Amino acid sequence: MSQPVFVGIDVAKDSVEVCCSDTSTHAFENTEAGHAKLLRWLRRKTVTLVILEATGGYERACAVALAGAGLPVSVINPRQARDFARAMGRLAKTDRLDARALAEFAAVLHAQGHQPRALASQEQRELVALVARRRQLVAMLVSERQRLAVAHERARASIEAMIEALLAQLADIDNDIQRVLQERYADLSALLQSVKGVGPTT
Repeated sequence: MSQPVFVGIDVAKDSVEVCCSDTSTHAFENTEAGHAKLLRWLRRKTVTLVILEATGGYERACAVALAGAGLPVSVINPRQARDFARAMGRLAKTDRLDARALAEFAAVLHAQGHQPRALASQEQRELVALVARRRQLVAMLVSERQRLAVAHERARASIEAMIEALLAQLADIDNDIQRVLQERYADLSALLQSVKGVGPTT
């Protein structure tokens, strides 16, 4: 019988550093292609829980990819991650060390009974659709900004209006994605505070 694997993922703007309780580690690009490679890598393991640290939104696309693939994933507050690492005596600051501490945190949370609710098929479809639409909006936004850079003065107002509309739609999509994810993490805060060395969410 395969041993359960706990996964910690430290997310930066351009990369994700992954450490597993089976001691395997890997780095991936924080892009759609990188997330696909991460999923293929994790599918070879018996993943019990994945923990990511919230990093100003850089973690969101990765969390969505993991949740959309049906993996048990939770996003925790940075202060709680630091408090846990300090309680474990891990005071150095490197991406790989952070990921290792998060993997250990995942094991502790699981031992205390935390198991993220799996996305229902309807939620998975909703999340996949929202993420697909977000990619489309981002692509359109990039195109419009490129057009604006070389646009004739008479055309600039039209392009700027389109950019403003796209940004508003992007904000709406991000709020919808956050709502789907937040519904899954609603019960995590109290459990995190019960872990020795971890303070309340701020």
